[in-house]
Amino acid sequence: MVVEKDKVVGIAYRLKADDGESGMQPWEEVPESAPFLFLVGSDSVFPKFEEALLGKSVGDEFSVFLGFQDAYGDYYEERRTIIPKANFKQDGKKNKDLLRVGKVIPMQDDKGGQIKGEIIKIDYMGVHMDFNPPLAGYDLFFEGKIMSLRNAEKEEIEHGHVHGPGGHQH
Repeated sequence: MVVEKDKVVGIAYRLKADDGESGMQPWEEVPESAPFLFLVGSDSVFPKFEEALLGKSVGDEFSVFLGFQDAYGDYYEERRTIIPKANFKQDGKKNKDLLRVGKVIPMQDDKGGQIKGEIIKIDYMGVHMDFNPPLAGYDLFFEGKIMSLRNAEKEEIEHGHVHGPGGHQH
């Protein structure tokens, strides 16, 4: 069996990221004991990453370089904004646990879609937030191994994601 559309693939990998200044830095590691599962053809991973795994089998190793344009895209200054502190009050009180630099908060955009913003500064003007993905503007390098491979179930294909352990839970 090989990696192809409508297969569920489990991968272990190491991800390094390069912001163009400090070189490749370790960013994330997914161990062989707890592989990342995804459904091929469901747009759940970067297209160029998925393309590099097609045709591989269990036990095969891979290394994939993605330029920032094929990963999270460029970093946009306009995705930074200042939100009034009053917007973060709960029951009329400031939420000290929520308002911390480095905290990533799920919010809604003006169309009601889910977006995540990181608090980068808090001052007299308000809460400065960055809605760029954490790796926007970074080139990515993955090294890993195909750990598992199976046919996707009909329901997984219909829903567009993996179900059960390591996947989406209902």
